[in-house]
Amino acid sequence: MSNSTNSQDSVLVTVTGRDEPGILARLTGILSEVGAVLLDIEQVVVHGQLTLSLLVRLPETRSVLKELLFAAKELGMSLDFKPVEGPSTPVGPSRSRHVVTVVGSLGARELHAVAERLARHGANIERINRLSDAELGSVEIHIALPPERDPEELKRSLLELAMSTSAFDVALQRESLYRRSKRLVVMDMDSTLIRIEVIDELARAYGVGEQVVRITERAMHGEMDYDESLRQRVALLKGMDAKVLRDIAANLPLTQGAETLIRVLKRLGYRTAIISGGFSVAAEALKARLGIDYAHSNMLEEADGKLTGRTLGPIVNARRKAELLESIAQAEGILLDQVIAVGDGANDLLMLERAGLGIAFRAKPKLRQAADTSISAGGLDTILYLLGLTARELQEVLG
Repeated sequence: MSNSTNSQDSVLVTVTGRDEPGILARLTGILSEVGAVLLDIEQVVVHGQLTLSLLVRLPETRSVLKELLFAAKELGMSLDFKPVEGPSTPVGPSRSRHVVTVVGSLGARELHAVAERLARHGANIERINRLSDAELGSVEIHIALPPERDPEELKRSLLELAMSTSAFDVALQRESLYRRSKRLVVMDMDSTLIRIEVIDELARAYGVGEQVVRITERAMHGEMDYDESLRQRVALLKGMDAKVLRDIAANLPLTQGAETLIRVLKRLGYRTAIISGGFSVAAEALKARLGIDYAHSNMLEEADGKLTGRTLGPIVNARRKAELLESIAQAEGILLDQVIAVGDGANDLLMLERAGLGIAFRAKPKLRQAADTSISAGGLDTILYLLGLTARELQEVLG
């Protein structure tokens, strides 16, 4: 077989077979000897089976393809080639690149649903990486969107898909240097880092649970603002023994994946913070227990071992949360694009909007729609997949 391709055209050489050491070395050795120009390369191994693609410009003076076919046969591999006409340039810079991370119970049906949404919005899939290890629990899909397509429309479509099922979560992030260089993770506390609302637990212990719930519902329906609702709820705790608060703070139930998330972030050098509309006794207990760097929350006033029914200092409301996030980032010399914020309620919205990546965690639909992405099916450690970490890397970090 002679090489009859035009010297200005390229040839896509695809080699498949059982993965063994030395395959790439043998093939690139042949290309190097004949002076072929290597334009692009990609390799993937799935369950021990290798697929290697080489885009090359071949010289006209040698039967290079025949040599490659002979080498592949000796290696026990199959080799196919296809001439590619025109310039061998990748997708143009006018296309925006994004990463879709899918986490959950995945199979053909789930991945078909995601792929169908991507196709509907004109997204071209360029690469798929498996992040999970033992089972197909997480994949990372790299896509390119044409300039006329709005990434926000795709995000809403993927969110709609995720909200229609409890099987998996889908996140869309713009592919950039900042996606891979996050340095600070800021979290809400109640119903995010922990599974409970501390004020509800205190109210039940003091016999004012129903009154607190009614105030909370009024605030949720817009009948009063957050600050007033907090004042009224805290006022109901007047006279309560402060020991009850400390007992609850000492036994806070962590959300699934919280301990793993914090441990990995710390070992990778991330800074972490709690910014909560909850109470400082609980936030400080978590800070010490998990080794979190910062904790900001509301402080309950005490007198003679009893709660006075008042708070001290500025209330940590939605605006204050966003300000604290900015303050911590500035103190650490971290850009806002390098910050992740995680929360579950309307009080977290401004904080999530201020961060480079805002994550609604097991949140109500309104916050999920406003956030950059949401997590409902998995635990807090799902965030590690959004950072692009693989299960193998996580095992290495966790020792």
